[in-house]
Parts: sequence; structure tokens; C-alpha cells
Amino acid sequence: MRRRTAAVMATILAATLGATPVLADELSVFNSKSEIEEQMEDMASDYSDENDVDMEVYYSQDTVAAHLSTKYASKDPYVLSMVDAKDIYSLGPDHALDLSDQPWVKDSSQIISIDGKVMGFPVCIEARGVIYNADAIKKITGEDFDPASVKTLDDFDALCQKLVDGGMEAPTGIMKEDWSLAAHYLQEVYEEREDPSAFIKGLHDGTVDLAKDEKFNSLMDTFDVLMKYNYAKDAPIAAERETTEQKLAEGEIAFMFGGNWDWSVINAYDYSENMGMMPVPQNTDDGSNEKLVGGGSKYFFIDNSVSEDLQKQAEDWLNWLVNTDDGKDFLVNTCALVPAFKTNTLDVSDPLGKSVKSYADDDKLIANYNYDPDDHYSVCGASMQKYLAGEIDRAELAKEVETYWQGATLADPAVTGGAAAGTEAATEAE
Repeated sequence: MRRRTAAVMATILAATLGATPVLADELSVFNSKSEIEEQMEDMASDYSDENDVDMEVYYSQDTVAAHLSTKYASKDPYVLSMVDAKDIYSLGPDHALDLSDQPWVKDSSQIISIDGKVMGFPVCIEARGVIYNADAIKKITGEDFDPASVKTLDDFDALCQKLVDGGMEAPTGIMKEDWSLAAHYLQEVYEEREDPSAFIKGLHDGTVDLAKDEKFNSLMDTFDVLMKYNYAKDAPIAAERETTEQKLAEGEIAFMFGGNWDWSVINAYDYSENMGMMPVPQNTDDGSNEKLVGGGSKYFFIDNSVSEDLQKQAEDWLNWLVNTDDGKDFLVNTCALVPAFKTNTLDVSDPLGKSVKSYADDDKLIANYNYDPDDHYSVCGASMQKYLAGEIDRAELAKEVETYWQGATLADPAVTGGAAAGTEAATEAE
């Protein structure tokens, strides 16, 4: 802590004097995943002692883009930065070291490459879908719950009604947070199609009629059923996330749309033993009701302007994460993450993570769309909240989403003609 405080004060002093800050001679790591901050700091202390390096972990409550912009403006970048996929695409071409020669490249399908250069190291896999409490369902139906039996919206609606008839007052819960409603649920409207980039371009140039779009209506039909059985449907915007997740954990409700990150909240309660995740049920024949949506979540990149010695230390640490027993254990057991590398065969401990790993292993993940503008979830999330509260109807929601995209500045290189970028599967070694 003393070293960290001193470094911060030195940077502030240098900026005040108009001087260019001197890069610290430490393996500095920016962590943007708040729930593992303590674990990262403890690991860094142990790793430093065991490998004779000075590794320090930093965190900021600012957005990733804003925080790193400040660091680069002051010419004081981190050696390693954990960012979102979209940040790799925006920062990578100028700032990321090419890691194409690293041995872990062949072991993950979630690597981010830009113009043929590997720039993004996937920290973990996360996915979205409907979280279920199998014990709560069995308590009403008397039968073991098989999520594969509830693929269609008709099946889901019938099961929810069966739970109500059996005594469960309200089988579903809906998180009212804008990031959940827009960045996670509405987001699937973009992702569950053959060419998300072309669809976003159509929204931007006004050629997409969202109110008549089959996928939009399919997912909103499901959302309507979630609203129909919502325990908080009389005051949905007043429902607190922790309350909703507690009700799911303890079996008062049976279903909630979310992701495997929700386990960090669920496990704080007296949770049921048998829980998991399943795809969003839809009356569709495009196969999306058999897959979760997700993939690599959070990526490390190594700054290309720091010394070669620090770059080598950073490369060694990434290889430690992938290839050593201690590194694998740190990701899976200490941080409770789903590993993005197939060489990590440790059992994932939590039930939501187990579901995600099962779908990932079976190649049943629909890829994330990683090019939303930074204000997408706040603006479109507010529109989704109005729909959830019954203040606007579906046609009005569609119009508000269209209006947002028509005025948005696009960042997708497939649309803007920028640098070719994408998540590329690594080629298997012969």
C-alpha cells in the first residue's frame, strides 16, 4: 500500500510540475473485475515473493475506457490491463503487444486477433440465459427438472402456470437494472442472428423496422411471459437485485434471466443445491433456444511501450495463469471463474459456471456482440425500464431503440470500414 500511494503521489506531482511521468519499474496490473480485486491483490503479493518481481494490482471505479485514457494521456500505462473485448478493438492496434508467438494461443477459441495479430488474452468465459432453481420446481411438480424439455416459449409458459397452480405464487423475477435489461437481454436481439454487424448497420441507417423484426418479437414475447409471472410485476422498477436473487436462491421463485456472474450474489444466501442455466425459451426454429449467449469475458493485453523486461514478466505471468497448477487453481477455485483455455480441466465449483462450461464445451455459445457504444445500456436500458413498468408498449420501445441507433456513433469495423477485427479461433497445432 505504501508503494502504491507513493507511486500515485509521484504521478500527481509530476503532472503538477508539467513533467512527463516516469514509468515505474513494476509489473503493474489493472483489474476491472471488482469481485476479484481482493483475490488479485493477494495473488500478486504471493507471486511477487515467489518469482522475485514487483507485481502490483490496481482498480478504478471509472469506466475502463475513461480510466485508461487518463493513464495514456499521462504516458503512464499499466503493463497489463484487464479490459472488455471492445476495448481490445479500440486500444489494441495502438497499444497492445502482439502475442501471436505465445504457447497458449492454440488452446482457446476466445482469443482476440486484430489484423492477424493476437492482442487479447481471454480471462474467462461468461454467458447469459435463464437461471433456474431445479429444487424449487421439483418441490411443486414432484419431478426432476430437465431444462432441455423447456426449449419453446409455449413450454415455458405452461411450466410457469403449472408452478402457479401448484402453489408457487410467482415463478419469475426480473432484474430492473439498465445493464441487465439492455446490455444483456435486449443485446440478444442483435446477437441471435447470422450477421449482427449488418443488423446494427440497418438500425443505424434506418432500414430496419424493429417492430416487425422476427427476433425482436420472439425475445420480447419471452420477456412478456417473464413479466406475466414476475413476483414484482405490480412495482417492477422497485425490485432490488439482491431481493430477486435471494428469492431465486431460496426457491421462492424458479426463474430469472441473468448470467453466471450472478452466483457471486446468489451464494450469499441459503441457496438451493440444484441450480443452473438454460437458453432463453423461444418459439423459434433457428436453434437459438438451444444455446446460451456468451464467450470470452474480460481480456488482458500487454502494453507495447513498456520495457522489454516488463513485457517478458507480463508474458510469464499469463503463461503462469494458463499452464501451471497454481495459475489454474487461482482462476477456477480462488476466483470462481470459468476458464477460457481447454488445458484447464479443473472442475468449476458453482452450478451456474458448470452450466456455462457445459455449453461452451459442446460449442453451444452464441458469440457476444462487442461493439455497443458506451451509452447503449444506459439509454436503451431506460427504454426497457419504461416497457417493464408498462409506461410504453412494444411499438414505442422499438421506436426508441431505433432512434438511439440512428443517432449513435458506430464502432464496429465491419460497418465503419476500420481495421479488421474479430474473435478468432486459434488453429490447432499439428
